[in-house]
Parts: sequence; C-alpha cells; structure tokens
Amino acid sequence: MVSPLLAKAAPEGREIVNVTPARAGWRYVGFRAIRLKTGEKESLNTGTNELCLVVLTGTVDVTVDGETFAHLGTRNSVFEPVAPAAVFVPSGQAVGITASRDAEVALCTAPAGKDAREAPRAVRVIDPASMRRSVRGAGSNTRYVCDILPHDDPTADHLLVVEVITPAGHSSSYPPHKHDRETPPTETQLEETYYHRLNPPQGFAFQRVYTDDRSLDEACAVEDHDVVMVPRGYHPVVAPHGYDLYYLNVMAGPNRFWVFRNDPAHEWMLANPPTPYAPSKAS
Repeated sequence: MVSPLLAKAAPEGREIVNVTPARAGWRYVGFRAIRLKTGEKESLNTGTNELCLVVLTGTVDVTVDGETFAHLGTRNSVFEPVAPAAVFVPSGQAVGITASRDAEVALCTAPAGKDAREAPRAVRVIDPASMRRSVRGAGSNTRYVCDILPHDDPTADHLLVVEVITPAGHSSSYPPHKHDRETPPTETQLEETYYHRLNPPQGFAFQRVYTDDRSLDEACAVEDHDVVMVPRGYHPVVAPHGYDLYYLNVMAGPNRFWVFRNDPAHEWMLANPPTPYAPSKAS
C-alpha cells in the first residue's frame, strides 16, 4: 500500500509529478516537475502565487510578460557539483518556458503575500554563482547543500527552496528534525516537499515522517522522481549503499523563517558522534 504522503512519479511523458495544496491537504506549498524535449514549450500564469522555477537539467528560455531570459541551465545531471539555474517570478505573471535542449524543470509555488499581490515584486534570475553551497554533518551523516532561495534572501514572501545531495550509504535530514509549530525563535511552521532523484536511477531510498505521539508515522520507499509530502513531524532520509540521493526541498508557511527542532531522542549524537561498529577478530 502506497503511503498517503508519497506522490509517485510518472515514468514517461511531460508531467512527472504534481503536488497541489489541495492534494497535500495543506495551505502553502505547491510542487510540479515536468520534462520538456528540445523545442517543447510550457505556459502558465502565477495567479496569486509566487514561483521559483528551477532548471534541474538541460537548458531553457524563460519568458515572463514578454521579457525573455535565455539559455538558463547547464547541468546534464542533478548530481553534478554545480548550482542550478533558477528564476523567481512574482504573482500575476504570464510565464513561458521553451527547452533549447532536453530539460527537467521544477515549478515551486506558494501564496504571495498580500503586499506583493497589490504591488508585485520584481522578476529575478537567481545567479547560480550567488547560491550558498555548504557541507552538513560528518561521517555517514555528511551531505552537500545548495541554497537556491533561503530564508535570509528577501526575494520571496513565503517560498524557501534548497537542494541536497546525500552520498550512498549516508543519512540526511538527520538527526530527525521537525518544523511544524509556529513558536519562534525556537521553531517555525513550514510545510515541505522532497523531490527525490537517484543515481543510478533504478535505485531507491527511505524516508520516515513521524510525530512525537506517533499519530503520524509513515515510512516511504522512494524511487526516482517521487515526492514525499511532509505536513508535520520529523522526516529523516536514508540512502542505501550504491545509490546517491538528490532531493529538492520546497518549504513555505505563515512566516518565511526556517527554525527546526531536533527529535530529543536522537539529538545526543550531535555532541557525541557514534563510534563505527568494528567486530572483534575471531580467536
């Protein structure tokens, strides 16, 4: 039985996966991923939402209300150590996307703020060179982060977008953490989607979403292009041996600020990293 938090990807065709707030049963985050063959076009209107368009692979031209931003995107794979091309588009804008070579594009949305709807923000091409890249964790908890639209970037009203590569055999979003209560400065409420990619693509990974009282406790086996929806609770991820894991996170909530709380049952390892098990030699 497929978890209600797992949106399975279409293996072929333009529409890879589409998670709307109505489908997820929440208010803020929308996520859609599409494939475009060379020369193919996609059109949309942002309406009352703000949009962060991320060129995951390939190259596209993006037109917003008649202005074209050409040749966006250089990656052949999301696993390349290169930041993606991205465009922030405010509410009320007509958007056209044309692939100049085969492309995979993520469309990340959240409601625009009231002030932005009355006086829209500017369109912004986010320079890959400006994206903050960092390494988190240590040992088998090491992962590689690229902040595309972080909470300290004032471009958006609600959207936060980040991508992470977790090497094979490593854990990520770990120790388990959550952000489902609006109690700043200790924690903030943010819905979240995880768009997963595997290398090699026939691989799989595991993600658990659970609350302290276990009123929510779902374990998802994710495959290439699947999305996991995180409405609340802790949400660690594990990449099995042999398969590198990429995921694109989209977060949004009532306020655009990311503060999380670790699961206290597992927080000990931050101060006292576990020693790898080494069996004694047989006598």
